Amino acid sequence: MKPNIHIAIFASGKGTNAENIISHLKNIPNLKVSLIVSDKQNAGIHEVALKNNIPTFVIPKCDIDIGDEILNHLKSHQIDFIVLAGYLKKVPINVLKSYERNVINIHPALLPKYGGRGMYGRYIHEAVIKNEERESGITIHYVDEIYDNGEIILQEKCSVTEKDTAETLAEKIHGLEYKYYPEVIVSLLKTKIKLQF
Repeated sequence: MKPNIHIAIFASGKGTNAENIISHLKNIPNLKVSLIVSDKQNAGIHEVALKNNIPTFVIPKCDIDIGDEILNHLKSHQIDFIVLAGYLKKVPINVLKSYERNVINIHPALLPKYGGRGMYGRYIHEAVIKNEERESGITIHYVDEIYDNGEIILQEKCSVTEKDTAETLAEKIHGLEYKYYPEVIVSLLKTKIKLQF
Protein backbone atom coordinates (compact mmCIF):
# COMPACT_ATOMS: atom_id res chain seq x y z
CA MET A 1 0.00 0.00 0.00
CA LYS A 2 1.52 3.30 -1.08
CA PRO A 3 1.58 6.07 1.53
CA ASN A 4 -0.57 9.17 1.22
CA ILE A 5 1.19 12.44 0.63
CA HIS A 6 -0.52 15.01 2.83
CA ILE A 7 -1.12 18.45 1.33
CA ALA A 8 -2.14 21.70 3.01
CA ILE A 9 -3.85 24.41 0.99
CA PHE A 10 -3.47 28.02 2.18
CA ALA A 11 -6.24 30.37 0.98
CA SER A 12 -7.66 33.77 1.86
CA GLY A 13 -10.73 34.02 -0.36
CA LYS A 14 -13.60 32.10 -1.93
CA GLY A 15 -11.57 28.96 -2.50
CA THR A 16 -12.42 28.30 -6.16
CA ASN A 17 -8.86 27.31 -7.01
CA ALA A 18 -8.63 25.18 -3.88
CA GLU A 19 -11.90 23.45 -4.73
CA ASN A 20 -10.62 22.66 -8.22
CA ILE A 21 -7.40 21.20 -6.78
CA ILE A 22 -9.30 19.11 -4.21
CA SER A 23 -11.60 17.76 -6.93
CA HIS A 24 -8.66 16.87 -9.17
CA LEU A 25 -6.69 15.13 -6.42
CA LYS A 26 -9.63 12.97 -5.36
CA ASN A 27 -8.87 10.85 -8.41
CA ILE A 28 -5.32 10.17 -7.17
CA PRO A 29 -5.37 7.91 -4.10
CA ASN A 30 -1.75 8.63 -3.16
CA LEU A 31 -2.41 12.34 -2.59
CA LYS A 32 -4.66 13.83 0.06
CA VAL A 33 -5.57 17.40 0.95
CA SER A 34 -5.43 17.02 4.73
CA LEU A 35 -5.64 20.62 5.96
CA ILE A 36 -6.95 24.02 4.89
CA VAL A 37 -5.18 27.05 6.38
CA SER A 38 -6.63 30.55 6.17
CA ASP A 39 -5.89 33.95 7.63
CA LYS A 40 -9.60 34.88 7.50
CA GLN A 41 -12.34 33.44 9.71
CA ASN A 42 -15.16 34.20 7.25
CA ALA A 43 -13.45 33.32 3.95
CA GLY A 44 -15.37 31.16 1.48
CA ILE A 45 -12.62 28.54 1.63
CA HIS A 46 -14.15 27.31 4.91
CA GLU A 47 -17.31 26.25 3.06
CA VAL A 48 -15.16 24.36 0.57
CA ALA A 49 -13.38 22.62 3.44
CA LEU A 50 -16.65 21.72 5.17
CA LYS A 51 -18.13 20.33 1.96
CA ASN A 52 -15.05 18.15 1.45
CA ASN A 53 -14.68 17.13 5.11
CA ILE A 54 -11.22 18.71 5.42
CA PRO A 55 -10.09 20.18 8.75
CA THR A 56 -9.32 23.90 8.85
CA PHE A 57 -7.01 26.13 10.80
CA VAL A 58 -7.49 29.90 11.07
CA ILE A 59 -4.24 31.68 11.80
CA PRO A 60 -4.44 33.91 14.87
CA LYS A 61 -3.49 37.48 13.94
CA CYS A 62 -0.64 37.39 16.42
CA ASP A 63 0.83 34.34 14.69
CA ILE A 64 0.82 35.55 11.09
CA ASP A 65 4.44 36.71 11.36
CA ILE A 66 5.72 34.23 13.95
CA GLY A 67 4.45 31.04 12.37
CA ASP A 68 4.92 28.68 15.34
CA GLU A 69 1.28 27.71 15.65
CA ILE A 70 1.00 27.29 11.87
CA LEU A 71 3.98 24.96 11.91
CA ASN A 72 2.54 22.96 14.81
CA HIS A 73 -0.72 22.40 12.90
CA LEU A 74 1.14 21.40 9.74
CA LYS A 75 3.21 18.86 11.67
CA SER A 76 0.21 17.48 13.57
CA HIS A 77 -1.55 16.80 10.25
CA GLN A 78 1.64 15.24 8.80
CA ILE A 79 1.75 17.78 5.98
CA ASP A 80 4.38 17.08 3.32
CA PHE A 81 3.59 19.82 0.80
CA ILE A 82 1.97 23.28 0.87
CA VAL A 83 -0.06 24.82 -1.94
CA LEU A 84 -0.99 28.51 -1.89
CA ALA A 85 -4.27 29.15 -3.69
CA GLY A 86 -5.26 32.79 -3.34
CA TYR A 87 -3.38 33.24 -0.09
CA LEU A 88 -2.46 36.91 0.35
CA LYS A 89 -0.13 36.87 3.36
CA LYS A 90 3.54 36.02 3.51
CA VAL A 91 4.32 32.51 4.65
CA PRO A 92 6.40 32.76 7.86
CA ILE A 93 10.11 32.12 7.50
CA ASN A 94 10.16 29.17 9.90
CA VAL A 95 7.47 27.44 7.82
CA LEU A 96 9.42 28.06 4.61
CA LYS A 97 12.59 26.68 6.20
CA SER A 98 10.78 23.56 7.40
CA TYR A 99 9.21 23.03 3.97
CA GLU A 100 12.04 24.19 1.73
CA ARG A 101 11.07 23.76 -1.94
CA ASN A 102 7.82 22.21 -0.79
CA VAL A 103 5.71 25.39 -0.90
CA ILE A 104 4.30 26.60 -4.23
CA ASN A 105 2.10 29.48 -5.34
CA ILE A 106 0.14 30.47 -8.41
CA HIS A 107 0.18 34.11 -9.54
CA PRO A 108 -2.30 35.49 -12.13
CA ALA A 109 0.31 37.26 -14.26
CA LEU A 110 3.54 36.58 -16.08
CA LEU A 111 6.14 37.24 -13.41
CA PRO A 112 8.28 39.22 -12.91
CA LYS A 113 5.67 41.62 -14.33
CA TYR A 114 2.78 42.57 -12.07
CA GLY A 115 4.12 40.91 -8.96
CA GLY A 116 4.83 42.04 -5.43
CA ARG A 117 2.86 43.31 -2.48
CA GLY A 118 -0.66 44.45 -3.34
CA MET A 119 -0.63 42.89 -6.79
CA TYR A 120 -3.39 40.29 -6.84
CA GLY A 121 -6.67 39.52 -8.56
CA ARG A 122 -8.49 42.43 -10.15
CA TYR A 123 -5.63 44.85 -9.46
CA ILE A 124 -3.37 42.84 -11.74
CA HIS A 125 -5.91 42.51 -14.56
CA GLU A 126 -6.73 46.23 -14.46
CA ALA A 127 -3.02 47.10 -14.65
CA VAL A 128 -2.46 44.69 -17.56
CA ILE A 129 -5.30 46.29 -19.54
CA LYS A 130 -4.30 49.85 -18.62
CA ASN A 131 -0.77 49.18 -19.88
CA GLU A 132 -2.16 47.75 -23.14
CA GLU A 133 -0.38 44.44 -22.75
CA ARG A 134 -1.13 41.97 -25.53
CA GLU A 135 -0.66 38.91 -23.36
CA SER A 136 -1.00 37.84 -19.77
CA GLY A 137 -1.11 34.47 -18.05
CA ILE A 138 -0.17 32.54 -14.95
CA THR A 139 3.04 31.79 -13.12
CA ILE A 140 3.45 28.80 -10.82
CA HIS A 141 6.52 29.19 -8.64
CA TYR A 142 8.25 28.09 -5.47
CA VAL A 143 7.68 30.41 -2.51
CA ASP A 144 10.47 32.24 -0.74
CA GLU A 145 10.52 35.13 1.75
CA ILE A 146 9.83 37.77 -0.94
CA TYR A 147 6.42 38.19 -2.58
CA ASP A 148 6.24 36.51 -6.01
CA ASN A 149 9.98 36.02 -6.17
CA GLY A 150 10.64 32.28 -6.01
CA GLU A 151 11.95 30.07 -8.80
CA ILE A 152 9.46 29.73 -11.65
CA ILE A 153 8.10 26.24 -12.30
CA LEU A 154 5.67 26.97 -15.15
CA GLN A 155 4.23 29.89 -17.08
CA GLU A 156 1.26 29.72 -19.43
CA LYS A 157 -0.01 32.60 -21.55
CA CYS A 158 -3.26 33.93 -22.89
CA SER A 159 -3.96 36.78 -25.29
CA VAL A 160 -5.31 40.15 -24.19
CA THR A 161 -7.49 41.90 -26.76
CA GLU A 162 -8.72 45.47 -26.99
CA LYS A 163 -12.18 44.24 -25.99
CA ASP A 164 -11.02 42.60 -22.79
CA THR A 165 -12.07 43.94 -19.41
CA ALA A 166 -10.72 42.98 -16.01
CA GLU A 167 -13.62 40.52 -15.78
CA THR A 168 -13.06 38.82 -19.13
CA LEU A 169 -9.32 38.63 -18.55
CA ALA A 170 -9.96 37.10 -15.13
CA GLU A 171 -12.04 34.37 -16.82
CA LYS A 172 -9.17 33.55 -19.18
CA ILE A 173 -6.72 33.44 -16.28
CA HIS A 174 -9.02 31.23 -14.21
CA GLY A 175 -9.19 28.79 -17.10
CA LEU A 176 -5.40 28.52 -17.12
CA GLU A 177 -5.26 28.18 -13.33
CA TYR A 178 -7.84 25.40 -13.23
CA LYS A 179 -6.11 23.45 -15.98
CA TYR A 180 -2.45 23.75 -15.03
CA TYR A 181 -2.22 24.10 -11.25
CA PRO A 182 -3.45 20.58 -10.36
CA GLU A 183 -1.28 19.12 -13.13
CA VAL A 184 1.83 20.85 -11.75
CA ILE A 185 1.09 19.70 -8.19
CA VAL A 186 0.82 16.08 -9.29
CA SER A 187 3.90 16.32 -11.49
CA LEU A 188 6.03 17.84 -8.72
CA LEU A 189 4.96 15.24 -6.20
CA LYS A 190 5.63 12.41 -8.61
CA THR A 191 9.18 13.70 -8.97
CA LYS A 192 9.77 14.76 -5.38
CA ILE A 193 8.31 11.79 -3.57
CA LYS A 194 9.06 9.33 -6.38
CA LEU A 195 5.59 7.84 -6.35
CA GLN A 196 4.37 5.75 -9.21
CA PHE A 197 0.86 6.76 -10.21
